[in-house]
Amino acid sequence: MATNNEAWGSRVGLILAMAGNAVGLGNFLRFPMQAVQNGGGAFIIPYLICFLLMGIPLLFVEWTTGRFGGQFGHHTTPFAFHKMDNRWIWKYIGVFGIFSNLSIAAYYCYIESWTLSYTMHSAIGTFNGLSQHGVADFFTNYLDISTTTTGIPYEAVVFYVFCLAINVWILSKGLSGGVEKAAKIMMPLLILFGIFLAVRGITLKAGHEGALFDGVVGLNFLWTPQYDSLLNPKVWLAAAGQIFFTLSLGQGSVQCYASYVKKKDDIVLNSMSAGWMNEFVEVVLGSAIIIPIAIGYFGLDKVVELTQLGGLGLGFRVMPFLFEQWGPILSVLAGVSFFGLLFFAGITSSLAMGTPCMSFLMDEFKWRRGSAAAAFGVAVLVLGLPTVLFFQEGVFDEYDYWAGTVSLVVFAMLEIILFSWVFGLKKGWAELTAGADIRIPNVYKFILKYVTPLMLIAVFFGSAIRPVNDDWSKISFRGWQLHHESILGQMLHNNVGPNHKYFTQAFYSERSGVVDSVYTLRNRNYVRVSDTAAAVKASSDFEFKAKNQLVVKPGDYVKKGDVLFTGSVVNKVFFVDISRFLLTLIFVLIGATVYFAYRKRLRENRI
Repeated sequence: MATNNEAWGSRVGLILAMAGNAVGLGNFLRFPMQAVQNGGGAFIIPYLICFLLMGIPLLFVEWTTGRFGGQFGHHTTPFAFHKMDNRWIWKYIGVFGIFSNLSIAAYYCYIESWTLSYTMHSAIGTFNGLSQHGVADFFTNYLDISTTTTGIPYEAVVFYVFCLAINVWILSKGLSGGVEKAAKIMMPLLILFGIFLAVRGITLKAGHEGALFDGVVGLNFLWTPQYDSLLNPKVWLAAAGQIFFTLSLGQGSVQCYASYVKKKDDIVLNSMSAGWMNEFVEVVLGSAIIIPIAIGYFGLDKVVELTQLGGLGLGFRVMPFLFEQWGPILSVLAGVSFFGLLFFAGITSSLAMGTPCMSFLMDEFKWRRGSAAAAFGVAVLVLGLPTVLFFQEGVFDEYDYWAGTVSLVVFAMLEIILFSWVFGLKKGWAELTAGADIRIPNVYKFILKYVTPLMLIAVFFGSAIRPVNDDWSKISFRGWQLHHESILGQMLHNNVGPNHKYFTQAFYSERSGVVDSVYTLRNRNYVRVSDTAAAVKASSDFEFKAKNQLVVKPGDYVKKGDVLFTGSVVNKVFFVDISRFLLTLIFVLIGATVYFAYRKRLRENRI
C-alpha cells in the first residue's frame, strides 16, 4: 500500500509543466493548418477573442477545481467534482477527466513516435536527395507498418512502443522527479529550436535557395485582419476548437496538475503565465515556422491546397523536403530542430495525460507510482494498437474526433456549469482568488457566469448541427443537410458514402470520374478514380486485394455508387464502428471503476 504524497518542487517547474501540457503538436501542426484554411487574418481575431472569453476563464475554472479537490486528497475530476456537488451525476461526468487523457494518449503517443523517428531520419540524412514526392512517399511507407525505412521490422510499431516506454519511465519518477525535471529541460529547448526555425522562416528571401516568395509574405497573410470574419460561424467554430486543443482544456490534466498546488499558493498568476506562454509558442513561434516557409516555396494558393492533407500531412510530407533546399548542414539542423521540438511538445503533453490516470490509481487503490505508470503504459498500448494497425481504415481519426474533440467540448461545457451555477460563482471566485498574486478584473465574474457558458453551449450545438459546406443560411425549421464533420453527421455516418455495409461482395466508387489508372505499390493493388471535371483535379485511390475482381479498366467513366471490383470486402465503416465501441467500452469501464472506488471510500469513511 502506498500514499499519494506527490508535490511540485518549484513554482517555475509547475508553470513549465503546465505550459508543457498545453504546448503540444497542435501548436505547430494544427494551428497553421486552421489559420490557412480559415483565411489567415480572418482567423486570428476570433481566435484571440475566444482565448480571452473562453480560454482564460476555463483555465481559471480548471486550476481552481484542481486545487480545491487536492485539499481533500482528490487529484482527479470524478471526486473533485463530487466534492463540489455531492449529487451522483457529477462524479460520473468527471469520468471524462480520465477517459479523455487515456483515449487521447492512445493515438497521440503514436504521432509523438513519428516525431522521434523523423528526428533520427533528419540527423542521419535520410531525406537527402529525395524529391517532394519521395518525401511524401516516405511518410506513406512509414505508416504502412509492413514496410521499413531502416531495416527494422515493423518500424512504426517499434518506435511507438519505445516512445511509450520513455513516457512510462519519466512518469515512474514522479511529479517533481520526473515530469517537472523533463519540463525544465524540454521546454527551454523547444523554445530555442522554435526561435531558430522562426528566424529562418521569416528571413527567407525570394530567389534564394529555391524560394519563390519572401517569408514575410506568410506573416502578412496571417496578420492582416479581415473583419468580415466576425460574421462567419465556420471561422468561430474553428477558432474555439483550436483554443480547446491548444490549452488542453476539457481534458482533466490541468485539474490534476493543479491538485498538487498547496491551498494558499497562487493559481491566478500561475494559470495566466502558463496560458500566455502557450500563446507565445503557438501564435508567435507556431505561426512563424510552417506558414512562412511553406508559402515562401509554394505560394499561398498551393499551401491552401496542401492543408487539405491536414497539419500532419503538411508537417511530415512536405517540411523535410523544404528543409533540404537549405543545403546539407542547415537541412540537418532544421530537421532535427523541427521534429525535435515536436517531440518535446508531444511528450510534455502526453506526460500530462498519464498523470491523472496514475493519480486515480494511487488515490483510490493505493498503487505504487511505478505500478501505476506501468498500468498506464499497458492501457495506452492496448487501446492504441488499433490506431497503429488500422490507421488507413480510419481508427486514428475516430479516436481523434470523439475523444480528442467532442468529449473536450462536452466536458468543458458541463464543468463551467458546475463551477458557475452549481458550486456557485461566489464560492468559486473566493476559491480562485485565495492566495492570488494578481487581481482579476471583476468583469470576469460576468464572463464566468454568462459569457463562457453561453459560448460553450453555442460551440457544442453549432458543432452538432453544422450544415454542409458551412452554409449557415440553409438552417431552417424544414431541415437541412448536415456537414459530414458535424456531430450528428458523424453519428449518422454521413461521410460513409455508398460502402455503408460492414461486409459485402462488391466495392462501390466513392466519387464520380474517370478510372485514371490501376497500379501496384508496395505489393498492394489500387484503382484510381479522378474527377477531371472539377475546378481542381481530385482523385481517390481505392485498394483491392488479389482475390478481388476488377470490373472496370483505365479510361472507363464511373458514377459514385458504381461497382469498381467484386469479391469479399470489409468496408471502412466496420472499423469506424469498432473504434466507437472501444471508446464507449473504455468510458463505461472507467465509470464502473469510479463506482467501485466510491463504494470503497464509503466503507472506509473517506467520502
